Amino acid sequence: MFFKTLLPDEPKFHIIQKRKIWYIISAVIILPGLISLFIQGLNLGIDFTGGNIFEVRIDKADISEVREVIRGQGLTERYVQESSAKVFLIRTESLDEQQTAALLKAFKERFGNIEVLRIDKIGPVISVELIQKAVMSLVIASVLIVIYVSIRFEFTKGVAAIIALLHDMIVVLGIASILQLEVNTAFVAAMLTIIGYSINDTIVIFDRVRENMSIKKGMRLADIINLSLWETMARSINTTLTVLFVLIPMYLFGGVTLRDFVLTLIIGVLIGAYSSIFHAAPVWYDMIGDRRKKRIIVQQA
Repeated sequence: MFFKTLLPDEPKFHIIQKRKIWYIISAVIILPGLISLFIQGLNLGIDFTGGNIFEVRIDKADISEVREVIRGQGLTERYVQESSAKVFLIRTESLDEQQTAALLKAFKERFGNIEVLRIDKIGPVISVELIQKAVMSLVIASVLIVIYVSIRFEFTKGVAAIIALLHDMIVVLGIASILQLEVNTAFVAAMLTIIGYSINDTIVIFDRVRENMSIKKGMRLADIINLSLWETMARSINTTLTVLFVLIPMYLFGGVTLRDFVLTLIIGVLIGAYSSIFHAAPVWYDMIGDRRKKRIIVQQA
């Protein structure tokens, strides 16, 4: 593998013994995000705050010109899509009748005759329902992860995995608040993707720990976990880089509609790789207590 030659066969740097350093690093990363969440909160998108949907046919316009008109009205211009030839689907903040009329007038002044195919409004009731479904999807995903990891390994590892995932979500939410990334249904999809990516890496590490516990007789548990982390390090790095090689060009060239979604994925992939290596197994090690650690050592002596 690409990074295999860079990693030691006999790791000298002990990740488990240095685990308090990783906890401190995470605290330093999380604290500004929590402060930002408290002060300015999240930048909720139209999906969660309500808004208007316009579908219009404009024969003499391209998507950049349509966005320019919307921006000129002081509205969010990232929710513009060309659904078919010269038919544009536009989502804006919640507008009253005067603001709607002003937007349509601006289109007519810029492009001449336009055909309004439909105008819909997303009310606050639908927005609340979307928020509830988004939260519920995250909760269900977390519960299923605990059940799966508990069946495959043990309950404490499932709890450790969820703690690592909560770390990922808090970091991503904090950075999203600091950067004021738009939180919408695409953001929720990105969060679920991050959870899936992170838990996959964590399961690979836990599987290697279980394997080494059965073959590395006489080793201390901390050393077994450390060895397992180093043995899976190249795989974690290569997987992360492979995903980033796709996401970074998407962020640079994918257009304004994808930018926040892809940036959220980039942040989540990096944080997910970090937490899988430096949090999941160390947290499990701290959870099991000294009594069990000693029992494992006696069984393997």
